Amino acid sequence: MTDESPLRRRTAQRPAGSEPHHPLAQPPASDVVGSDSSPGGPVALTAPRDGTPAPVADDDALAEAVARFAAGSGPVAIDAERASGYRYTQRAYLVQLRRAGAGTALIDPLPLPELGTLDAAIADAEWVLHAASQDLPCLADVGLRPRRLFDTELAARLAGYERVGLAALTEALLGFSLEKHHSAADWSTRPLPESWLTYAALDVELLVELRDVLALELERQGKQQWAAEEFAALVAWGSQPTRVRPEPWRRTSGIHRVRGARAQARVRALWQARDDVAARRDSAPGRVLPDSAIIAAAELDPRDERALLALPGFNGRSVRRLARIWLDALDVARALPDDALPTTPPVDGPPPPHRWAERDPAAAARLARCREVVIRTAAANLLPPENLIAPDSVRRLAWTPPEEISEESVAATLQGFGARTWQVSLIVAELSAALRDPPR
Repeated sequence: MTDESPLRRRTAQRPAGSEPHHPLAQPPASDVVGSDSSPGGPVALTAPRDGTPAPVADDDALAEAVARFAAGSGPVAIDAERASGYRYTQRAYLVQLRRAGAGTALIDPLPLPELGTLDAAIADAEWVLHAASQDLPCLADVGLRPRRLFDTELAARLAGYERVGLAALTEALLGFSLEKHHSAADWSTRPLPESWLTYAALDVELLVELRDVLALELERQGKQQWAAEEFAALVAWGSQPTRVRPEPWRRTSGIHRVRGARAQARVRALWQARDDVAARRDSAPGRVLPDSAIIAAAELDPRDERALLALPGFNGRSVRRLARIWLDALDVARALPDDALPTTPPVDGPPPPHRWAERDPAAAARLARCREVVIRTAAANLLPPENLIAPDSVRRLAWTPPEEISEESVAATLQGFGARTWQVSLIVAELSAALRDPPR
């Protein structure tokens, strides 16, 4: 639990039998920052309790922040802002932290690309993040890697809450409403507007309090060990290098419409040309050329600028200026020998489930039975099915079950897919039964 003086919080009213909730004590009204959005409704949180700090952007300011956070106590709330949709990389353009006894810090990592001293100062603390998997890679890029963490979004899922966004949880459990209108902003902007900095500071203002409420609810439901295993898996995942996806051009939206290896070669060539331009400009690829334009050109194979610019997605001024690049890419694809064309990649795992009934009716029946088990068990434990067990693990298990089906063999198979101990213990008995062919 945090020892920081809390803001006044309101207990959300719920009908009997609705989502679990721990009412909180309410400190004096003088501690409130913000104003009521409506009588009896949530408090609109409009400013951090200590004010909006200036960004830390030089070595001296970083050293002062490091000293404050090293001297603080309890968990550290942490968040990061990226410029998704604007920039080529997923790097962090702002890092926000809050800790009892240290207050809030906004770190600008552009002039301070290495934050190892800050990482060392909070290494022994539990880090509190919301949707940690989104932020861990960009935090690792600047030298911040948690040894222990608490993910408030994941905790809310495990506790059975339907709405698990930060704003929804803060309002439902703490009685404060947060504005999220800067969530999709271009955080590479410099200088950052004051209103954006306030928004960023508020993202960590209540994270530790939210963590405390959710931890109590997980304990009440007997799920604290489940959460501990999930959080440990996140820490382990975040410590691994980022995997480079093979043939990323195959994820171009709409590629399923492109028929033939030569047309796929055009997708590949245009995707690579766009990626080169995007990397050089540090711009999101979709801002250079939309996927829909790549697919249109791959399907119709225009051979001159007039035909190219007549296609959907090629009529913007910046796209037209790059017409020669797109035409050159199409020329390269057109000139490829047959043995250099894309080939169907090997399938890693079972085919799409909609093909199972035709290819292997017995496997399709196993999958249906296994899915029923997952849905039923998840509902009984107030869990989303995908948090009980990864859907891909269920498909792989149903397509290729162990030769000898037993609880031990099924458990070993699931663990090999990455399932945690708590997941296996909940589901292994019924899944083992579902994998066996029913008597005729």
